[in-house]
Amino acid sequence: MNHSSLWFTLISCIFFMGLVAWIAYRQTKNQVNDSAGYFLAGRGLSGGFIAGSLLLTNLSAEQLVGLNGQAYRANLSNMAWEVTAPIAIVIMALYLLPKYLGGSVTTLPEFLSRRFDKTVRLYIVILFMFGYVFVTIPSMLYSGALAVLRLFNVPDLLGISFVQSVWLVVWVVGLIGAAYAIFGGLKAVAISDTLNGIGLLIIGILVPVLGFFALGDGNMLSGMKEITVNNAEKLNAIGGADDSVPFGSIFTGLIVANLFYWASNQYVIQRTLGAKSLKEGQKGVLFSGFYKLLVPLFMMIPGIIAFHLYGENLRNVDLAYPTLISNVLPTYLSGFFLAVLLGAVLSSYNSLLNSAATMFAFDIYKPRANKEVSDEKLIKISKIFGTIIAFITFFISPLLMYAPNGLWDLIRQFTGFFNIPIVTILLAAVLSKYVPAIAPKVVIIFHVIAYYLMIWGTDHLFGFPLDINYVHVYGILFAIEVSIMLFFRFWKPRKEPYVFKKDPKVSLVPWKYALPITIILLSLMCAVYIVFSPIGLAYPDAVVSNSFWYAIGGLAVITTALYFLSLKSWMKKYDNYLIKEEERKEDFSVSR
Repeated sequence: MNHSSLWFTLISCIFFMGLVAWIAYRQTKNQVNDSAGYFLAGRGLSGGFIAGSLLLTNLSAEQLVGLNGQAYRANLSNMAWEVTAPIAIVIMALYLLPKYLGGSVTTLPEFLSRRFDKTVRLYIVILFMFGYVFVTIPSMLYSGALAVLRLFNVPDLLGISFVQSVWLVVWVVGLIGAAYAIFGGLKAVAISDTLNGIGLLIIGILVPVLGFFALGDGNMLSGMKEITVNNAEKLNAIGGADDSVPFGSIFTGLIVANLFYWASNQYVIQRTLGAKSLKEGQKGVLFSGFYKLLVPLFMMIPGIIAFHLYGENLRNVDLAYPTLISNVLPTYLSGFFLAVLLGAVLSSYNSLLNSAATMFAFDIYKPRANKEVSDEKLIKISKIFGTIIAFITFFISPLLMYAPNGLWDLIRQFTGFFNIPIVTILLAAVLSKYVPAIAPKVVIIFHVIAYYLMIWGTDHLFGFPLDINYVHVYGILFAIEVSIMLFFRFWKPRKEPYVFKKDPKVSLVPWKYALPITIILLSLMCAVYIVFSPIGLAYPDAVVSNSFWYAIGGLAVITTALYFLSLKSWMKKYDNYLIKEEERKEDFSVSR
């Protein structure tokens, strides 16, 4: 990149990022002076802002770099992490969100504290903090740094080494992201996320299109045909035993992992807790599910295109997407892409910082240090804590460059330390009224030890690996930990059944199209798997097989029937279910 192109890219990037920051500032001016305004956006987020924020919080540079790297290395089996998310999204929207909004909670640890006790609350916060500081936040920074470094060829530009370039870019990006989160609060994050999300969709669609043109020597259709005819197995999403996500794992640990992410991960659910009503919250959550179905198109297909263009010549699988970008994106779009890329990095990064600061303020400082703390001081404390967390992650992030099998698998393996016990405890909290507080404490301690032993410990300590896919380990430990919960439920149950107290700050009237949209969402999820399967685009003898059309036609008939059934009768039953739930809570409160 010559100096004139470099300056054009930098100036246009600064312009786009400045525009987003200015709009976010205008929309949040004088609205973050109290805790509800700073931490929950004043409980005033609409479905569009929630969906946009969820999109960009989730679909970040980690996915752009990591998923495309996995597609380049193997096939599309890793899309399971994204495309099966609608199952968890539906559970969140229809079942858990009414409970969260009904209790007017600010954090998940607060929700679990009401159900169990304050020690469980502390354990959960510790799990979240370790996960955020040592895994999730560093991965966001590092993946973004890789893409920026490749786009600008920073080592040659500044005359420094690759390692020094990673450290430099991590710190620059991290400092900008920290400013967003620490000084703007959740509403600034949500608004900037939505605007950057639009840009991400534009770039996400544009990159594979330009890649197809490059692959087809100027003919897009030829490029598309190339990936379906040559090495068609790369388009297969039905993972085998040797893939990092075997197809069977979708029905074991993967569903549980997605349920953690979409239903209990603080930095995700915090957007929904800021909804202006249950209706808007359900809209935002369900709409985000449709975005997830686009993941194969703009977060994995570019990796396939990179494989066809460059073969296996890249020194690191995580360089597939950044290399493709640097080769196919026109110079006049480089600034816009950089702004969107940084927006994606900053979104996930500042969302995590905001959520970590929120949990520290509400789950550690306020209940344990100063119960009568003013909103002004609580916001100040959270900003100080967010700053400390930010600087710690600046030192951890660059170390991810030494991951041997790519960023994606490493992140998912380490996430297993905290995702399974949290979702297990959440399910026990909402599905059983008698599980005692001792049960989640035992589960947390057991899980950390057992997970280490099953993934690395037997090899480190005794010299033999268990050779079980880590996603299956998720499922195995989930089953064991549910059994532990049930054991305590029958051996030492609570003396009285627990009922969550109703204290809604927003309307709990559900969205009237929640169930019909759910049917469409789950149907499209199945359709994506049919498309990227051995009877679909991964069919070796043609573009698709004859069975493909029968499968799609049958799915369309079933979807149509269920859609009209949900409109005519299921939605009424769902409304009545929510009404009865609230009546039971009120009756219990009166009887006590």
